[in-house]
Order: sequence, then structure tokens, then C-alpha cells
Amino acid sequence: MAEDDGNGNGSSKPKQTPYEEAMDALSSLITKRSRADKTNKGDRFDLLFDYVKMLDLEEPISQMKIIHVAGTKGKGSTCTFAESILRNCGFHTGLFTSPHLIDVRERFRLDGVDICEEKFLAYFWWCFERLKKKATDDIPMPTYFRFLALLAFKIFAEEQVDVAILEVGLGGKFDATNVVQAPVVCGVASLGYDHMEILGNTLGQIAGEKAGIFKHGIPAFTVPQPDEAMRVLEDKAYRLDVPLQVVQPLDANLLNGLRLGLEGVHQYLNAGLAVALCCSWLQRTGHVGITHLENTNSLPEQFIKGLATANLQGRAQIVPDKCIGINSPGDLVFYLDGAHSPESMEMCARWFSLSIKEDGQQVFSYLPHENLNSSIELVNRHLEDSARKKSTQILLFNCMSVRDPHVLLPRLMETCASHGVRFRKALFVPNTSLYYKVGSHSLPPNEVDLSWQFALQRVWENLMQTNKGGDEKTTDGVGEDLKNDDTEMCVKSGETSAVFSSLPLAIKWLRDSVQQNQSVRFQVLVTGSLHLVGDVLRLVKK
Repeated sequence: MAEDDGNGNGSSKPKQTPYEEAMDALSSLITKRSRADKTNKGDRFDLLFDYVKMLDLEEPISQMKIIHVAGTKGKGSTCTFAESILRNCGFHTGLFTSPHLIDVRERFRLDGVDICEEKFLAYFWWCFERLKKKATDDIPMPTYFRFLALLAFKIFAEEQVDVAILEVGLGGKFDATNVVQAPVVCGVASLGYDHMEILGNTLGQIAGEKAGIFKHGIPAFTVPQPDEAMRVLEDKAYRLDVPLQVVQPLDANLLNGLRLGLEGVHQYLNAGLAVALCCSWLQRTGHVGITHLENTNSLPEQFIKGLATANLQGRAQIVPDKCIGINSPGDLVFYLDGAHSPESMEMCARWFSLSIKEDGQQVFSYLPHENLNSSIELVNRHLEDSARKKSTQILLFNCMSVRDPHVLLPRLMETCASHGVRFRKALFVPNTSLYYKVGSHSLPPNEVDLSWQFALQRVWENLMQTNKGGDEKTTDGVGEDLKNDDTEMCVKSGETSAVFSSLPLAIKWLRDSVQQNQSVRFQVLVTGSLHLVGDVLRLVKK
């Protein structure tokens, strides 16, 4: 519907929904300055306490029973496990994580569900308008992530959650979530090299930033860390009189035959940390009624259910493409994982390599169940197809320019190769999401700078040249070249790669390739960026 311009003439500009208006207001808080800008170290962290006062959140935050988790990788998974465990123990939970993949409301979960649009808008405008009214030159409007963290505190306070589980956005010491002065318990997930442009060039420096969430006398838990990082964590803990315990990976036998809700061997490490955090939280908040808490040989039933039903989009997620048709649901399957550090890239490669071996079983879990007979028929047909069809592996990749592809891509390629998996083709694309815009209604600009994608392509082609001498017999991919008549879709094609000017074009190329290669199943690993994973989910789930 066209908007009236006040003169009785309908303008061509469509009327925005209230949600789109909120997304535009949120977009106005995104700074044009790079996160890597050295001048924003700390970025006047003290301002956060001014914002908390403006929103009358001092008292509510001090009374919240908070679990606070930092780390390089696994912190989002740890928080997700912890939320699921405590929800299954009967508590009213609030979970704040980042980034979102499709909708900003994903960052705020109440009892395991994204906050509804109605509540989101009410809390959003209350915070936004109050801050706008009180903002001055000395205390300007908060930046994007800071506003979202403040909004999370407002939501959890008003919803009166029993427990608020907060994932640190970046670092720890100067993170917006670190306005919390008295959490119930803190956690530090696995540490590694990431965001070095901000957090430091050594594991020790990075560990120091993450340990910034430690508070005097508040217990903290971590997982086994590299020696350099562990020394710093222990030193910070000692100086703040923090009882710091190292937690081992969860023993799979404690799950009574069930599997973790989040896929991947590394998730047992995150699950172990989540269990320790929840046990500590329950004890310190006086909830000692959960049975077998002290028994290390078994887990309470609520813990097992929580660990088995936890879910987090974009981490080891498998999504068959619905556009290919229900008669062949396994012909194009996306394996999505937002890995973007060297260590998580290795774990992602391991997960992908093992998952594609179970390709048939994975696809069945996404088949419709309305008509059981037709579903069984589809399964049988897919099993027959699987026997005659070859599988080929495709990489769909992008990463931020502050990451080092000379480290990420070799880790990915070598780990896959060690499991006998070699990619037939690598596709490099820019993210669809605009960096300065929030909301699925925003469109990419007409002119896209692809210089970074060309750089990624060069790294990949060089790696493929270097590794050409490998044992070709272990390759799971298709021997002959893939047929796809439409070569105009990609901007630059290499021997084993292609650069596309947009993600939709790359997806179209994949779908066309499936149609033109009827004897092939395409298994596409999407990784390198959670933003890319979100963009793919948005396209294939429509």
C-alpha cells in the first residue's frame, strides 16, 4: 500500500511495518567505525553505567541471578546448554546471545523461545526513546551492541526471569554485558586466536581480556586451556580471590544413550562446562532439591533432557534445500556452521566430514510426517537413489577481512582431507546482510566490492595446487567436471573455485547444477561467517 504524502497523492514508498521502523532506529546506532579501530579500546566503558542509570536498571541488574560466560569459541553453545538445563529444571529463563542469524529477536530468548514481536517492540521503544530523550554530547546514544545488551537487561528485569544467562559479545573486560557486578557464577569457554585486532596478539593477552568478567569472590569455571592462557586465568582468579575450577568434557555415558542437542565432538567440552555452571548456580541460589547433584557417576534427569534438547541455529546445522523438491530431498543439502577461528574451523571440518557419511539418515529427520506411508515411501526411494548417486562436496565460504584465510582455509582443507573428503568446488560470496543495516528487508547495494572474495579465491587455488599430489583415491567427490551451462552467473571462475557477486546467484548456481547433474548429490558446507550462515538460512528456509 502506498503512503499518502499529505497532498492526496500516493507516494511510491511502501508503508513500513512497526517492526521495520524499529529496525531502522536500531540501524542508526551502528557506528561506521571499524571494530578494529585502535581508538575504540574500551570505548568509554564507563558510559554503560550512565545508560544503566538512565534506564533505572541498577537495582534490577543487582538482583538478577546471572550466569556470565566469555570465551573465544563455544561460549554460545555453553550458554544454550545451560539455559536448556535450567529450563528443564523448572526455572523461568532468559538467554542473551549474539549474533543473530535471521532476526534480531533471536538474541533474546525467554524460556527457550525468541521474544515475541509485540513484547520486543514495547521494550525496544521504551529503552530507545528514554535514552534518546536523555542523551547529551557527553553521553551520546549507545552503540548498536551496547543498546542490545541494555535491552536484554530491561527484558529480563520486566519478565522477572529466575536466571539470566549472558553470552559476552566480544572480549570480556570492556564488553557491554560486563556492567554486571555480582553474577552468581562465571564461565570461560575455550580460548584461541580471534579478534586479535582488538584483544591482543598473544593467548595471554586474549585470556586477560576474557578474565575481565571475573568478580571478587565469585566462583568461575573454565575448560582445559593452553598453558599460556591458563596461567593468566589463574593469576587473575588469584588476585580477585575467585575459586577457579577446570572442568573436563562431559562423559557421553552420562546421557543414558541420548545424544547432545548440538552436534560435534567438541560440544562435550561445552556441555561439561554448562553442567558445572548450572550445578554451581543451583547450589549458590539455594536450590538443592535437584537430585544426584553431587553424584559424579550420574546426571539428574532434567540435566540429561536439557542437554539432549538444546538447539542453536547455525552451529552444526543440517538443512536440505526445500526448492529442490520433496521427491529428492537429499540432492542439495546445506551443512551450516558459523566457525570463524582456526580451532573452530578444524572442529567444523571434522563434524562435516563425519556427518556426510550419515547423509541419508540426516535427511530423513527433515521429511514431512503428516502422511506416514508416503514418508516411508520417500525414505525407501531415497535409499535407492543414495545407492546409485555419487556425492560431491562444495564449499560456500566468506569471512571477515580481519580474519586470516591463510590460516582458516588450510585448517579446513587439511582436516577434511584427513577424513577422505575433498571439495569439488569452492564458492566465494559477499554477505547479503548490509553491515550498516539491520533487518531482513534491507537489500545489498548494486555495486559490490569483490576484492576480498578474489583474495580468498587466490588463497584457495594456491592451496589446491599445492595439495594436488595427494591421494586422489580418498576423494569422495565426483570424478568428472560438474555440468552447469550457465557460466555467466559467476564473476570469476577458477579451476576449482568461483566468485559470485551475490549469495542468491551462488544458490541459483547450486540449484541449477543439481538439475543438470541428476546422478549427483550436492553436500554444501557453509562456513567462515555466522552472517553468511544466517544469509543462507534466510534464503533456503523461505
